[in-house]
Amino acid sequence: MRDQLEDALQHTQDGYGRAQHLQQVELPKRFYKDVGVAPFEGGFVVTLDGRQLRTPGKKVPIILPALSIAQTMAEEWAAQGEFVDARTMPTTRLINSAVESGEQAVPLFREEIIKFASGDLMLYRADSPQELVSQQEVSWDRPLVAISRHFGVAFQPTIGIIHQPQPQSTLDRLAESLTDEGLFVLTALVSITGLTGSGLLAIAFWNRLISAEEVWSAAPVDEDFQISQWGEDEEAAERRAKRRAEFDSAIAVLQALRP
Repeated sequence: MRDQLEDALQHTQDGYGRAQHLQQVELPKRFYKDVGVAPFEGGFVVTLDGRQLRTPGKKVPIILPALSIAQTMAEEWAAQGEFVDARTMPTTRLINSAVESGEQAVPLFREEIIKFASGDLMLYRADSPQELVSQQEVSWDRPLVAISRHFGVAFQPTIGIIHQPQPQSTLDRLAESLTDEGLFVLTALVSITGLTGSGLLAIAFWNRLISAEEVWSAAPVDEDFQISQWGEDEEAAERRAKRRAEFDSAIAVLQALRP
């Protein structure tokens, strides 16, 4: 079970995860001409030359719960050229992770989000320099206050990196808020959690407490400060752009699945 969780989470580690091995192997040639979307068993499917799309590993048929997700995946497949490059298909990879993980992974995904939240980046503050301290306050205080008020919980932020346990009642309440969420929602939330390093930001977005842009700008406060001091190299900028593509895909999936 843990292996399934790690497989589903891997693409969140650097923004493109499992697909990065494609840098060392030959890309498969495009094997289809036409891409379509069709209703199927209460959901929607993507078709390649009329055949229902399946996951690449376990060959599981993919049935999507929202038309917009199917359309986005179809656009990714249609945009492929002579070769099929999974690195350019973030929504397809996210959905493949969900489908191949299966419903048995749902409890583990919930646990992973709460595990991040228990040691959340927003709870560990710098003591200097003042510029960084102020930026952390500006970016992180509002989400924490919003979550506290919405769920009726308390947090215990700390200065430095020494572990500070959070109230168990807080973690239990946050876990309870995820109880009724399904596989696709939790997969997208896990993706956002891994990309930002914050389960709290993911939970706040899902509960409409902060916007997607607020999530994205809050996550890299420390990184942005370092860039302001030393500049950003080309590789770092490329990694961030790829993380942003993964982030935007997960956000779009969540928006499509909102009640």
